[in-house]
Amino acid sequence: MGCERKTVSAPGAPPAIGPYSHAVLADFAGAGGLLFCSGQIPLDPRTGELAGETPAEQARRCLQNLAAVCEAAGADLARALRMTVYLTDLAWFAEVNDAYASFFDESPPARVTVGVSQLPRGAYVEIDATVAL
Repeated sequence: MGCERKTVSAPGAPPAIGPYSHAVLADFAGAGGLLFCSGQIPLDPRTGELAGETPAEQARRCLQNLAAVCEAAGADLARALRMTVYLTDLAWFAEVNDAYASFFDESPPARVTVGVSQLPRGAYVEIDATVAL
């Protein structure tokens, strides 16, 4: 089975802050595909500045950015299969969970939450996703 690979640039998401694509779309020769979304930190897509003063506000911005990446690829964040949430302090787990839950009504994706020492630009939260097409 062949696989076609295509990079995705999302005009509704903040520009990448390094040498990476917003996402890579993998189409498995008509057998469906996957969208591998790079991690999003809470940057405002209009200003490129960090958005949100609390971890919950930052998580919402990360998820909004991921939704914009999905939209640019013709997908929807509701079809996420697996996500990873990176937090600089796991004490924020509950408040980030509340913000995260507001994006997924039923059948949330599989998820991993990882505590890290720091994130780019001093963000508290970063989130990535793998999405079904």
